[in-house]
Amino acid sequence: MPKVHFAPLSSIAAGLLGLFAVDRVSPLSAAGWAAGLLYLVVSNGLLARGLHRRVSSTFGWANGVTAGRSTLVGLVTALVATSIGSAVSVPLVIVLGSIALILDAVDGWVARRTRSESELGARFDMEVDAFLLLVLSVFVAPSLGWWVLAIGLLRYAFVVAGWLVPWMRSTLPPRYWRKVVTAVAGIALIIAASGLPPLAVRVTVTVIALALLVESFGRDVLWLATHRPATRIGVGTGRGRTNGEMR
Repeated sequence: MPKVHFAPLSSIAAGLLGLFAVDRVSPLSAAGWAAGLLYLVVSNGLLARGLHRRVSSTFGWANGVTAGRSTLVGLVTALVATSIGSAVSVPLVIVLGSIALILDAVDGWVARRTRSESELGARFDMEVDAFLLLVLSVFVAPSLGWWVLAIGLLRYAFVVAGWLVPWMRSTLPPRYWRKVVTAVAGIALIIAASGLPPLAVRVTVTVIALALLVESFGRDVLWLATHRPATRIGVGTGRGRTNGEMR
């Protein structure tokens, strides 16, 4: 695997090549190029900062899979930004988004098989999941309604709440249901983005996904509130759910 300090640069280079390839299939607008490049630079910059704090000489196979997912999310971001003012290839959005969702089940498996689980890897995986849901919800919103953006914004609302309320920055216990809910939300948005099922079906699956996310986040907020006396107020990571699940 590549050395730690080369991994983010390699990911940016791969993403740039991916943007050129996508542009050949479905031309990207200036906004699309800017959004894709911005995502690649910011996400890999944050990754580089995390790796700098980690004592390791290699990137790890699991992180490599997640980096590949992140690159795909950057390509989807470029297409979604382009779609705001121009037509894009919907099948391409669906294919790239679906591969990114499928690989979400792979990186965790690789981490367990290679015994390379880490807090950084879990956080990296989580943020890729969150941003994919955000860009897919932006893509779907014009056809279903802007309420769909709530699916992509719930995670970031949770983070902002942690900035404002110290006890919400405490680390939550692992719960596999979060991972399931994230996967369901991604699948629902892919179905809605395809435009293939009737409108009623697309609305229904999206509403179900939103309801599951609200339930999941609501349960976590309730847990944090009820366990507040057992935590040290003002101390936390700001990460909340850091076990590789959507937070």
